[in-house]
Amino acid sequence: MDIVSRIHECLAHLRPSEQKVARLILSDLNYAASASIGELADKAEVSHASITRLARALQCSNVRDLKLKLAQSVAVGERFISDSTVEKKDIPAIYAAINEILQLNTGLISQEMIDQASDLMIQAPKVLIYGVGGGSSIMAQECHHRLFRLCVQSNAYSDPLLMRMTAASVDKGDVVLCLSLSGYSPEVEAAVQIAKDYGSKVIAICPDSRLSKLADIHLPILTQESDFIYKPSASRYVMLAAIDILVSQIAVLNQRKSREKLRRIKHELDEHRHGPERLPLGD
Repeated sequence: MDIVSRIHECLAHLRPSEQKVARLILSDLNYAASASIGELADKAEVSHASITRLARALQCSNVRDLKLKLAQSVAVGERFISDSTVEKKDIPAIYAAINEILQLNTGLISQEMIDQASDLMIQAPKVLIYGVGGGSSIMAQECHHRLFRLCVQSNAYSDPLLMRMTAASVDKGDVVLCLSLSGYSPEVEAAVQIAKDYGSKVIAICPDSRLSKLADIHLPILTQESDFIYKPSASRYVMLAAIDILVSQIAVLNQRKSREKLRRIKHELDEHRHGPERLPLGD
């Protein structure tokens, strides 16, 4: 349990002097993480011993350990801790955030990068797509849905053990496409290293990061988080755009093979739906 949650859980059971320090800490994490024990005691109007007792009550080995844990909470961000009321963003602001992040990424992925990545994927006997977490795992499935209709043999994986197992099954010429909005996904990094050891090529859609350094081809993205923590990250749209750029190039290069498959898919869907013409293909 993180230190802020532990303070909230223990607050009602602390001694009055310890409660004063705890409430001071919760009111200003930055100050509490950087202040000396004397400064904390003076500002809370308690003794030094009260600070020490609070550290022990919060299951910290000493005051230094308490301050370290507070510093870690500060790194996460006070925007997740503040009790101040946050106003709902209106609908135009949601669209504006999406447009802003897409504009920020415009031109970041070069045609040369896309040519190299698409050539590798078209020639690959199989493509393994890795992504973990709420956004990247869904994008991995989306990428698979785009590729199978373009005659690219692919499978998407988000389970860490399955990623390791499938990475160990690759042959030379296979491709691993890894997706990460952060670029710091230990499970994906471990699977990628296994696949590279067995001769697979690696393409990464992610920011400059540990993961990008493992890739043979890096399709870079930039993310940008706002202080409005209640809205899903607009960076998801950047990942989707990068996937669309890549699969659009694959579609053009592979059109002689994929056109008939696309026609058959469209025919069977229209037969099933009995809707108007020009419905989205496959949705």
